[in-house]
Amino acid sequence: MSAAGSQESQRSQEDDYERAGLAGQLTPGTSPALLLVDPARAYVDPACPLYAGAGAEDAAKAMRELLSMARRAGIPVIVTRVVLRPDGSDGGVFYRKVPSLRVFAEGSPYGDFIEGLAPTDTDLTVTKQYPSAFFGTALSTYLTSQGLDTLLIAGLTTSGCVRATALDAMQHGFVPVVVEEAVGDRDARVHEANLFDIRHKIGEVWGMGRVEAYLARGGI
Repeated sequence: MSAAGSQESQRSQEDDYERAGLAGQLTPGTSPALLLVDPARAYVDPACPLYAGAGAEDAAKAMRELLSMARRAGIPVIVTRVVLRPDGSDGGVFYRKVPSLRVFAEGSPYGDFIEGLAPTDTDLTVTKQYPSAFFGTALSTYLTSQGLDTLLIAGLTTSGCVRATALDAMQHGFVPVVVEEAVGDRDARVHEANLFDIRHKIGEVWGMGRVEAYLARGGI
């Protein structure tokens, strides 16, 4: 399909979703936090079976910039990681479905944070075994107790843990804003399809510039 044809198809798709009532918008609140979902070496190391290619590498660069923005703005930062028992038993059905999750066994170097994206002592680190940062963790309780209402979501991968986390954020009553340049996946088509779906059914998808302006206004 030509570029013009692709653009026309996208406009038609957008029009169809709008007619179906799938074009609503969420307004982020005034108390945001940054959530980095699984910025793990596994996704940027070509030796790892979960390596997600250029999509993850580009996202990691954007995540570093986004993290700097968040620190300048003084908003809370939350970073998730996956740590599993050696036999994967705490990963349950998810581990059985995705055997390559073995790379996140406790002590594996692939579970290490990507350079420049490790949490500091003042950040919240959330350890999880399943896709969503909310499932089986105290994340929702933490956000509520801190009076936070909006999550700026970045991380890896778009179709997996990012999408699952954005969905659960919405279901727990927090406005999810997925930062477009700061998420990535192993397949660009899957990445784009999931961003499209998130934008129409789950939350907002913003570019870095819009996020920077939002933070500069104090989250208003």
